[in-house]
Amino acid sequence: MDFGLYLPCYWPDTSVHMRDMYREVIAEAQFAEQLGYVSFTIPEHHFTNALVHPNALLTAVRVAAATKRTPQITATTVLPFHDVRILAGEIAQADCLTDGRIQIGAGSGAYQYEFERLQIPMHDKQERFEDSLNLLIKLLSEENVSWDSAYYRFPATTITPRPVQKPHPRIWYAAMSAGSIEKAVLRGFDIITTPLREPFDKVVEQAGGFASGIAKAGAGGRDRKRSMLVMLFVTESVTQKQAMLEHALGRHRRFVNVYQSPGEVDRGAIRPYDVELTLAEIETNLIIGSPVHCRRKLEQYAAQGIHNIQLNMNFGASHGEIMRSLERFAREVMPHFA
Repeated sequence: MDFGLYLPCYWPDTSVHMRDMYREVIAEAQFAEQLGYVSFTIPEHHFTNALVHPNALLTAVRVAAATKRTPQITATTVLPFHDVRILAGEIAQADCLTDGRIQIGAGSGAYQYEFERLQIPMHDKQERFEDSLNLLIKLLSEENVSWDSAYYRFPATTITPRPVQKPHPRIWYAAMSAGSIEKAVLRGFDIITTPLREPFDKVVEQAGGFASGIAKAGAGGRDRKRSMLVMLFVTESVTQKQAMLEHALGRHRRFVNVYQSPGEVDRGAIRPYDVELTLAEIETNLIIGSPVHCRRKLEQYAAQGIHNIQLNMNFGASHGEIMRSLERFAREVMPHFA
């Protein structure tokens, strides 16, 4: 099991200019690469201070320019939000600009708040996503592509430039339920998922879906990989651990606001909602504590056959705290899973 770093640009204090937060994220990525983290994941979100990457590819190209070898994974690119004909060209251009270091996490989208503001219906988002994904692969891997579906209709078209990676940049399928994970594996995709802040039973459920897909795929599924995003922080004291647990709960309170509701947002700042999730449950469900505590919890994930963990350390900590957590994890936790 290896480890990548999630670069969310979580922005709870909107008095700080995002320019400064982007600079900090780039410094964190540079340091993480030096420490041995194997990849970076960058989300796409719009209109709020939750995760400030309206264009994940743009961030990926900038991070790639500041680092030397680490792959950049969009996690996830929300296909229903894009005209895939334009997106395919943008992905190919990013692949050229990063010398073949771009990978795409493709998802159908989750935030009701975003769908409403983009005036895109949610009721058919999965059908729109599947059609967009099939078209994206076709445009990236072939020339003179024509299409006729409920969502796209156009004559023979070739995107330019062409991607560096052949037949196309690696695509990770973003899925949450065991059933959708199994189906994606059977279609030949690598999987990127997250239990969010749910109990470990969710991790086991998702692992079961992956294992079922691999078993049904037979020899064709042996090379499939699974990446999981988790919230983790290596703390330096009891006081810091308590503060990180409270930050994690604050992140969840903002998430709930815009996830499956119209949302209450003031000039981009999400109003934290009251939630049933407690600090005790946050402590149980997430990985926040000493290096020994983090290692023991991660051993449970390794036992589920997870190939890669994407670590989210940016949910309220300062830049300096994140840098120290990155280093402590690399020195005191990561070697146990080599």
